[in-house]
Amino acid sequence: MTDSKVFNLNKPEQNDPLQEVLREGARKMLSAAIEAEVTSFIHHHGGLKTAEGRTAVVRNGYLPGRSIQTGLGDIEVKVPKVRDRSGSGIKFNSSLIPPYLKRTRSIEEFLPWLYLRGVSTGDFTETLKHLLGADAPGLSPATISRLKQDWEQDYQNWTRRDLSGKRHAYVWADGIYSTVRMDDRLCLLVIIGSDETGRKELLALSDGYRESEASWTEVLTDLKQRGLKGAPKLAVGDGALGFWKAVTQCWPDTDQQRCWVHKIANVMEKLPKAMQPKVKEALHNIWQAETREKAYKAFDNCIERFSPKYPKAMECLAKDKDSMLAFYDYPAENWQHIRTTNPVESVFATVRLRTAKTKNCGSRMTTLTMAFKLMEVAQKKWFRLRVCLQSVSHP
Repeated sequence: MTDSKVFNLNKPEQNDPLQEVLREGARKMLSAAIEAEVTSFIHHHGGLKTAEGRTAVVRNGYLPGRSIQTGLGDIEVKVPKVRDRSGSGIKFNSSLIPPYLKRTRSIEEFLPWLYLRGVSTGDFTETLKHLLGADAPGLSPATISRLKQDWEQDYQNWTRRDLSGKRHAYVWADGIYSTVRMDDRLCLLVIIGSDETGRKELLALSDGYRESEASWTEVLTDLKQRGLKGAPKLAVGDGALGFWKAVTQCWPDTDQQRCWVHKIANVMEKLPKAMQPKVKEALHNIWQAETREKAYKAFDNCIERFSPKYPKAMECLAKDKDSMLAFYDYPAENWQHIRTTNPVESVFATVRLRTAKTKNCGSRMTTLTMAFKLMEVAQKKWFRLRVCLQSVSHP
């Protein structure tokens, strides 16, 4: 049995007195940790003053209490609020209990969160004592260090796995930026594929130099060298030219679908705010059209309608017309999945938000490993596509 196995918990008995004691211990531990966070945050901004000379960043009560679902059951938490009286827009978010974290149904999911947030080995051990009880096995710092090493080894083994039995109809790709150290940005290159049964799985997670053609080519070449059979029928990505150049080189027969969410955001940047809702509605009519013919008509109408006043925005839309509508060549049951890179974006929303706000997220390997462990957990909950590979063919 590996060290990580000791952290798997059965469903807790809510009326068990021991479980209640452990839950209360976990609640107190989280409360103390969050209070320490906000105290440090206010101290960090202590030099900021208002025009009247008063301290600008001050405590301002608490957010409404909420429950975090853990392996011990629901744990009630209250996160402090901070007020910025200078108007600089300074906000406090707890790194241990971020706004979007609502449930950790197992310690398997809770451990990566704690580690990714930068909890030291000593703090990690103390945290697990509160969660699992002081007498639980495997709580020494040495064991926690081995657990971290096990995770890194899991990631290394995963990057070397044999892919010769894999076939994919669709792949989604995106570059996710993370601050590893101050002034040192890591670009995580992520590819998710849908296999012949319609099941989505993480295919690649690597680091590269920005989203360059060379970095993406290295990722795709590695997949081929490890036996990935054939090229996917459709690749979905944003407007990063590096990825599409790599696809053209490595998978020349693969159709290209540009992400509608990214494209809409790019178009909106070139419009005044007052016009954005109207143009966004016109764009929605394109990608939600029932047929290719209706989509092309809506596309042309949008260009004709808004080009006179907003030529740059419409040029941004028009240049990718064919790749924006490539999804119409595939089964309608899959359109909602293949119009955007949401399968990547939704999984990495939490990682992206936290690393964007953190100056020091850990080493390159720590970031890669924890991103992998978080996606490994999320992968268990991904929805299958309703139409599998056998039903997908090129037009």
